[in-house]
Amino acid sequence: MKLGVFDSGIGGLTVVKSLLSHNLFSEIIYYGDTARVPYGIKDKNTIIRYAIEAVEFFKNFDLDLIIVACNTVSAHALNEMRETANCPVIGVVDAGVQATVNALSSKDANILIMATKATIKSHAYESELNARGYNNLTSVASGLLVPIVEEEIYSGEVLESTLRHYFKDVVHPDAIILGCTHFPLISHAISEFFHDNTTLIHSGDAIVELLEREFVFKERYPEPNLKFFASENPESLRNIAKKWLGLESL
Repeated sequence: MKLGVFDSGIGGLTVVKSLLSHNLFSEIIYYGDTARVPYGIKDKNTIIRYAIEAVEFFKNFDLDLIIVACNTVSAHALNEMRETANCPVIGVVDAGVQATVNALSSKDANILIMATKATIKSHAYESELNARGYNNLTSVASGLLVPIVEEEIYSGEVLESTLRHYFKDVVHPDAIILGCTHFPLISHAISEFFHDNTTLIHSGDAIVELLEREFVFKERYPEPNLKFFASENPESLRNIAKKWLGLESL
């Protein structure tokens, strides 16, 4: 199995980390559109155009599957990508919704959706969860957390202050959908803010859960071939990948 992973920047590396821990693919090709990040503040038509360009990039690699690790793209452009691609395309929103349903026993549970402005504006998570009978939803556009993570601030006053800014008035959630792939890197701080008493839905883990449910993996690949590409400064992306994924070299 040969996989492409697309993200607007570096956040999708958290999805790659989950995939690597399950040895599902012989080759993983990551493409981050680092020249045009962030997508979360852009309009829908622009997001769709960038997403289709990513599909065209992946056509160079004869892929078996594309994972859209960006929540914003998954919310706005998944259908257009599927129409253009020559392999199946799956996104993190559908996976996150199903993981939330699997994690919660009660449809009366309080669910917090934290994501970029574009993802929240799409109502993608809300629509899917409402259709499954979950109506106690709180959505908070929390885009300031993205540059904080990219500055490698995973704890401390700046992060805590930003969490208070966004969530001080939020009723304690039973589950939190980490609707941006940057957010798992600050999952410990988020959990602590809510007193370690809530379920976190991680896009990477949700994707693995979906893959193992919907596809048959006859082999496991403990040492997949990894390739990292970026629309700007690919060396920086590779350096971050080595750090976040715990790799000695790429």
